[in-house]
Amino acid sequence: MTQTYLAFDFGLKRVGVACGNSLLRQASPLRTIAAEGDARFVQIKKLVDEWRPDALVVGVPFHPDGAEHEVTLRARRFARQLQGRFHLKVHEVDERYSSVEAERDDPDDLDSAAAAIILQQFFNETPSSTPPLEGDA
Repeated sequence: MTQTYLAFDFGLKRVGVACGNSLLRQASPLRTIAAEGDARFVQIKKLVDEWRPDALVVGVPFHPDGAEHEVTLRARRFARQLQGRFHLKVHEVDERYSSVEAERDDPDDLDSAAAAIILQQFFNETPSSTPPLEGDA
C-alpha cells in the first residue's frame, strides 16, 4: 500500500513543507508557511486535509558534533504538537546540513527545498516495504 508523507523543515519564523510517497520514494518541495503559533497550525491543517498523509516527517537540527541546542528542542516540541493535533505518526530525521544542501541547489524556495531534502533522507534511510514490480528483481 502506498503511503503519503508530508515533511517539515522547522524554523522559528518559517516552516518549509515537502511531500512524497512510499511508491516513488521521491520528495518534492511544496511550499513555505510563514506564520507562527496557531496561524502556523491552521495552514498545516489545510495541507493535512488536502494531502491526507499517512505520516509526517520533521527535521531536527543538531550541532555538527551531534549535540542538541535550543532549536533541537523546539523542533522536537513541534513534532510532538503535530502528533497531538493530527494523530499521525511523526518521524524525526537528523537535518544537520539540509539547509546548506538546499542553498547549494539555489532553489526559489529554500525552506521547502530543505523539507524535500529531509524527506528524501527519510526515504533513503527507510527500507522500502513496497514489493518490486513484476519484471523487477
